[in-house]
Amino acid sequence: MDQIQIKNLEVFAKHGVFPEENVLGQKFVISAALYTATREAGKTDDLTKSIHYGEISHWIKRFLEEHTYQLLETAAERLAEELLLQTERLERVRLQLQKPWAPIGLHLEAVSVEIERGWHTAYIALGSNMGDKKGYLEMGVEGLRHTRGCRVEAVSDFLVTEPYGLVEQDKFLNGAMKIRTLLTPHELLDRLNEIEQTANRERIVRWGPRTLDLDILLYDDWILDDERLHIPHIEMYKREFVLEPLCQIAPYVRHPVWNRTALELLEELKRLR
Repeated sequence: MDQIQIKNLEVFAKHGVFPEENVLGQKFVISAALYTATREAGKTDDLTKSIHYGEISHWIKRFLEEHTYQLLETAAERLAEELLLQTERLERVRLQLQKPWAPIGLHLEAVSVEIERGWHTAYIALGSNMGDKKGYLEMGVEGLRHTRGCRVEAVSDFLVTEPYGLVEQDKFLNGAMKIRTLLTPHELLDRLNEIEQTANRERIVRWGPRTLDLDILLYDDWILDDERLHIPHIEMYKREFVLEPLCQIAPYVRHPVWNRTALELLEELKRLR
C-alpha cells in the first residue's frame, strides 16, 4: 500500500517514568508512515482524496502535548489508535517515538519505540436458540457497534436453522456480520465473550442451548491455532448455518486453509447432503 511519511517531527511533551519528566517535559521526535491509497488523489490532484500530512503533524503535536504517559510504549499505542480512529482513509500506521538523551545516567543519543497498527477485517457468526432470539442477535451486533476500535460494516439476515449437535433443543436463529477492527484476535475474542455475558450466556453443554453465541470465523487471511482460539473457525466449512448467512454478505471471501470461497464451501456442503 502507498505511504505518506512524516519524518522527525519535534514535539516538546511530558512523558516519562520520573516525576520531573512529567513536570518539566523534554523533546520527543516522531516519525510516521501513513498507509493509504494515494492513486485517486494522484490522478485528480485533489487533497480531499488523500491524507493531509500538515494537519496530521499538528494533530500529533497536540495529542502528545495534551496527554502524559509514563511509557513510550503507551504514548505510541494511544497515538496510533487515535490516528486510526480519527483519520479517514488511513488503513495502517507505523510510528516511531524517540526520546533523545533519555535520563538513564549514561551517554545515550536516543531511545525509541516503533510500532505498526492497522485495521483488520473479521467475520463473526451469531446464533441464539433461547428466549428473544432476534433481540439477542441484535444485542450482539450493537455490542460490537459500540466497541471502541470496531466498525460493523455488514450484517446478514437472521435465518432459522435446525440445531447442530444436540437435537433435543429449539431451532436456532443464525446470522453473520463483517467488521473492521483494531483489536487483535484474542482481544476480539475477549470482547465477544463479554457481550455474550451481557446476554447471560452459560457454557454448560457443548452445542447446547444458548442465549447468544458469537464466534470469529475469519480474521484477514490469518491462520491461528492455540489453546483458546482457532482461526479460521475450525468447523465453519461443514456448517451450513454458518456459511448461508456468511454468503449473504461475503460470498467470495476465501478460506485461507481450504483456498475456497464461502460460496464454494456452501455449494459443496449442499452437494454432500
